[in-house]
Amino acid sequence: MASTPHDTEDLLRQIESLQEEKRQLVSIVSHDIKSPLNRLYALVQLMQLVGDNLTQEQKDYLEKMHIVVADGLDMIRNLVDYRNIENNRIELFPEDLNMQSIIQQTVKNFSGIASKKGITLLVDSENIKLHTDRQCLQRAVDTVLSNALKFSFEGKKIWIKANPSKPGTATITIRDEALGFKPDELPHVFEKFRKFSARPTGGESSTGLGLFIAKSMIEKIGGSISCVNEEGVGATFNIDVPTSVA
Repeated sequence: MASTPHDTEDLLRQIESLQEEKRQLVSIVSHDIKSPLNRLYALVQLMQLVGDNLTQEQKDYLEKMHIVVADGLDMIRNLVDYRNIENNRIELFPEDLNMQSIIQQTVKNFSGIASKKGITLLVDSENIKLHTDRQCLQRAVDTVLSNALKFSFEGKKIWIKANPSKPGTATITIRDEALGFKPDELPHVFEKFRKFSARPTGGESSTGLGLFIAKSMIEKIGGSISCVNEEGVGATFNIDVPTSVA
């Protein structure tokens, strides 16, 4: 039996209703859940700063709480960014930057987590001048480093390097000693909601969105990202960034 215009209208209304429910759920996650997690994160940090009289066991529990809450906030941030990417809501505000400030901020953002996991960050960054969107570039670099930390074991190293690669382009390289990807996984590294055989080493969660977000953010400013992989040895991510974006 052929569908009627009335049936089509009902179906469209159902689709619109589902889309609105999806938007509301993401809004709840990004605001109503994020706020108490932010307060808890701040409280844990405060307890760590003034916790000289705590036992080592209590300090260990606080460190675990720190990682768990940071992991939850990262998941929320990924969901919010995913929504903005899908709805084309990423606006660019280019400004004059230097590469070292981006790398230094990334290391500052993740030095605590690296220390808690016993992972060494080795940095070699040239002072390259850029005119681009800070938020997109910072988010992409943060995401790739966060991913490397998440899948690295204790005692390993991560190298972060930035240098000019060709006229008008700078390259940020992040190399880890994690397990890497299986050969059949490599073509799908930047797909959304993709999860792979390697699992986070510290019990962290994974939405399968991180590398998709990094790729989307870099492409938004006219750059590109690629992965060179050796299974069981580690992965190297090369982020090519135009030094100027309109």
